[in-house]
Amino acid sequence: MLTDKGYQALFVGGCVRNALYRTGVNDIDIATNAHPSKVLELAKSCGLDAIPTGIDHGTITVVANHEPHEITTFRKDVETDGRRAVVAFSDDVADDARRRDFTMNAIYARPNGEIIDPLGGMKDLLARRVRFIDDAHQRIREDYLRILRFFRFHAFYGDPEMGMDPEALAAIAENASGIETLSNERLGMEMIKLLSAPNPAPAVAAMRASGALGWVFSGADDKALAPLVHAEKLFGVPPDPLRRLASLGGQEVGEALRLSKKSVRKLHAMKSGVESLESDAILGYRNGEDLAVSIVLLRIAMMELPINAGFLADVKRGANAVFPVGPSDLMPRVEGAELGRELRRLEALWLDSGFSMSKADLLSA
Repeated sequence: MLTDKGYQALFVGGCVRNALYRTGVNDIDIATNAHPSKVLELAKSCGLDAIPTGIDHGTITVVANHEPHEITTFRKDVETDGRRAVVAFSDDVADDARRRDFTMNAIYARPNGEIIDPLGGMKDLLARRVRFIDDAHQRIREDYLRILRFFRFHAFYGDPEMGMDPEALAAIAENASGIETLSNERLGMEMIKLLSAPNPAPAVAAMRASGALGWVFSGADDKALAPLVHAEKLFGVPPDPLRRLASLGGQEVGEALRLSKKSVRKLHAMKSGVESLESDAILGYRNGEDLAVSIVLLRIAMMELPINAGFLADVKRGANAVFPVGPSDLMPRVEGAELGRELRRLEALWLDSGFSMSKADLLSA
């Protein structure tokens, strides 16, 4: 559609980075010197669906073979306030590269696979070094969310042995207060992405040391995160960003990150479970297997409790247990408020027995 009419069509950003790292490619972004109106015109002439998803910023989504492709005209920043930028279109791919965040995201590829690297990002990509383009202070002030993105990208792509770029960390420390200008939704989405990394603990520790974590939500403490990640790996439990978020503590986290009601309820259940004195099996009975496993892992990490090697089996046993007595077993002998009290009394006996008491045992107790 583009190249046959003499325009450039360059893969850019995450799809190029992930292809070079041999990891999965999700979104396909294409940069071009064709202006948005021309992209719309060309798509129509080729019989392709085109959606002006971000036409003011130069982006048109073109659907080909049921696959969306975001096609964006080369741009350069004219003005920015730290949350959004005013852009102008350009004919030069180097202008487009300079307005991006990190050098590893400013690598382009032609349809035949030829790499175009205007800013030398390949060297950083191969070294697994996350580095801001040109002046880190300026890049951050263009969009303060780049502070959180820096730590997320290091967690996913950085070399843990090398450490983080000192210039970037200094710029983040100086500009961390700009985080308060960001919307809660953007902060929440970025934190969940960061905490989904295989091991986000070093990145979150650096966030705390730079002062950035405290600007995301107050009272956060990452000391339990590394032990939690270790426990997850030890027991083969898949990562859960909400479990990891719960390990950070903090105040009004749901509001600060604009989490869904479902996520807030899950965080509250984890906190309540950690603070309770219930056994692993009873946690499984009351909360279900997945949530109970998270609670026990959080207890191990946050309270530094001895590890019960068989806790997964205990939780599963509790989750599968079914209380054998129902209201119909007690009525009409017991009714009203007394019915609820009696059911709770019998359930407590059954739990104390390790789920072993039968219905007959309980009804005669």
